[in-house]
Amino acid sequence: MDRLLAMRVFVRVAECSSFSRAAESLALANATVTNCVRNIEKHLGVTLIDRDTRRLRLTEEGTFFLDRARDILRAVEDAESEVQARVGELRGSLQIEMPISTGRVLLGPALPRFAARYPGLTTAITLTNELNHVIASGIDVAIRMDRVEDAGVVARPIYEATYVVCCTPSVASSLPSDPAKLSPRLCLGIRFEDHHTSNPWHLERDGRSLVIQPQGPLHFNSSDALLQAVGGEAGVGYVLDIFANPMLVSGELVQVYSDWKTMAKTFYAVMAKHRATSAKVRVFNEFLTEVLYSGRPPASTRAIGVRALSKR
Repeated sequence: MDRLLAMRVFVRVAECSSFSRAAESLALANATVTNCVRNIEKHLGVTLIDRDTRRLRLTEEGTFFLDRARDILRAVEDAESEVQARVGELRGSLQIEMPISTGRVLLGPALPRFAARYPGLTTAITLTNELNHVIASGIDVAIRMDRVEDAGVVARPIYEATYVVCCTPSVASSLPSDPAKLSPRLCLGIRFEDHHTSNPWHLERDGRSLVIQPQGPLHFNSSDALLQAVGGEAGVGYVLDIFANPMLVSGELVQVYSDWKTMAKTFYAVMAKHRATSAKVRVFNEFLTEVLYSGRPPASTRAIGVRALSKR
């Protein structure tokens, strides 16, 4: 029996609360996973997992062994990573999950650079706006905005983004100087899958708060799609600066109402506590910081004022 493999399988079954999900995450046959757990139970002479047709439950011995097995597997991975780092090459696999727009706009274009830097790593990227459980899904690093699972994970803030109101220069030239007079029919919206209305825009200045509910002709579930529509002069967008920056820097879009304060969202790198010290996780997190901070908001000269609609 390969005891390290058996430990790894047992830990994954415990994390997933499922033999089949553990098999899928480890790319093993269901029978192999079942046999690994049975073999290690036989070797130890105890039952680690009580299972019936509905659910799995760790026994007292299983709970104790889970903590020790995690410690051993973490020590093995740390030793391997340190040796690989010494010879200049990390090897293994990384499972990364991030929101769709984050992957398409921010990290997708940069990931070939990461692959070239660490050719021994195989990185699998999942783009989804649904929040899968980091530990149960076998995710090494997940990028989250604001909402983070509490139990068993480490969340490291990597970027604080703020919303910008933006549009093309020609659209900006016809906007009112006061956003309170901006027609909601010009405002394009972000609408996530479980929402029936688009997210409201929040602006504040000098103690005055303003909420705009977008009622424009187009609404999307991803920022990159919304930005394409804004660039096509379909209306005005309210988008996190980190997504809008490339089009603001190029001049394709301009920021309006820049003297108003908007909402902020924090991006986090989330990982299981027992994976947080892994060398491969560490280098990916360093790469995340490198990419996100290379796209800092453009200078304020990229923002322009707006004037009241001309009277005819």
